[in-house]
Amino acid sequence: MHRRTLLAAALAGAVVTPAFASGTARAADPGPSITRTGTTTLDSQALFFVSYDGLVNNNAFQKNGLLTYKGHQYAVWYTADRNAVVGRRVLGAGTWSTVKVGHTLRYNDSHNVISMGVSKTDGRLHLNMDSHSDGFTYVKSVAGLLDNPGGLSWTASRFGAPQSTLDGLALTSQFTYPQFISTPEGRLQLSYRVAVSGNGRNALAEYDGTKWTNLGEWSSSTGTYTSEHGSSTARNMYLHGIDYDRNGRLHSFFTWREQNGAVMCNGGGITNHDTGYVYSDDRGRTWRNNAGTVVGVTGGSDKVSVNDAGLVVDPLNPDHSLMNQESQFTDSAGRPHAIISYVPGRFGQCTTNYVTDRTRNGRAFHVRRNASGAWQKTEIPVPLNSSQRTKLILDKYDNAYAIFPFGRVAGASAASGYTDWKILFDGSGLNAFGEVVIDETRVAQDGVLSFMYQEKSSGTTPSALHVIDFRLPV
Repeated sequence: MHRRTLLAAALAGAVVTPAFASGTARAADPGPSITRTGTTTLDSQALFFVSYDGLVNNNAFQKNGLLTYKGHQYAVWYTADRNAVVGRRVLGAGTWSTVKVGHTLRYNDSHNVISMGVSKTDGRLHLNMDSHSDGFTYVKSVAGLLDNPGGLSWTASRFGAPQSTLDGLALTSQFTYPQFISTPEGRLQLSYRVAVSGNGRNALAEYDGTKWTNLGEWSSSTGTYTSEHGSSTARNMYLHGIDYDRNGRLHSFFTWREQNGAVMCNGGGITNHDTGYVYSDDRGRTWRNNAGTVVGVTGGSDKVSVNDAGLVVDPLNPDHSLMNQESQFTDSAGRPHAIISYVPGRFGQCTTNYVTDRTRNGRAFHVRRNASGAWQKTEIPVPLNSSQRTKLILDKYDNAYAIFPFGRVAGASAASGYTDWKILFDGSGLNAFGEVVIDETRVAQDGVLSFMYQEKSSGTTPSALHVIDFRLPV
């Protein structure tokens, strides 16, 4: 639409002072804490291979690889023989029941994750899997399976045959990053990327309990971005997430990745730049910037573009190895929070190898909008020691928790203005490979932080896949 505008003036800097700005914490509210309550094994010999620095069973952008619905928890993964399986357990139970859904993983590509969604209108479980800029596989259960888990057996016959479309709706021949989200009315939406890294667009489809409809694309790959080093005329928007708050607003933080490496100081870096934010109050049909100005219409000619005003909430050039697809969450008042990570300027102004530099000097930051509407950012004083992503959740008291690679957990209190970050669990004994998959749905349902992790291995030797549970403050 218009020129690119940075909201740098709205930021409070790298570290903020406690302002009790969250507006929700009270003196009597407990601070962040976790109590480990148990660990279960999904698969003692799950598929293992390293690709793009990650695992196909444990990529942090995998929404949802683990979810909770009506007293049961569900998990998806690939077995050592590459079969896609779904596991189910009663919350708190020590064992899982599993079924194969009739699909085997095609390639050793960690992008080809399995994602789950629930259509509350008809109680179906939906799976989308095995895609990286090509076709996908889609499987859905019979109606009512998730509404009546005690009365319907957990068998392969409860799932339909694998499809290459959404019940006949063909989306794109270049499909990546399926993310299911349930609307407040109980419909199910599917977020995905059309085309390829550095030149792709975000899109939405919607299931109303009867049929799928393609709502269309909402972000643009066109426009010109210019850094101090050079320019790029193509890119894609990488989402940190796409989530409804309790009031029905749809939130999404994002970064841009440029196609042209000329925007970087060094070819060993990564072209990601800036943290942006948009929201929608009409179920993803219209997108607005932080000021409330319309910046894109799903399926329309005007899409969210790198040249739109008011998108950037934390400016950063492409020289610091900013990670894409990190994490976001909303608090009890519907205010958006995100985790971003990059190599801060105190370690230099030009990363030359994004994996090495992020592992050595990368730091995570908590970005949020406070009660007055201003954006604040706090550095989390925990070295990443990894090139990979960190996840974010908030408990019922709006305390924040960052779940780092290797299963480490840090927390900060709402009462402090999120300035008192400290390690709550150091991951000792997990032998976790790296990124973990969070059950985002369980936190609100029973006050438990639950995440899936896979043990380290070498080559393509299978390793154990687990779910660990922590009780949050009640």
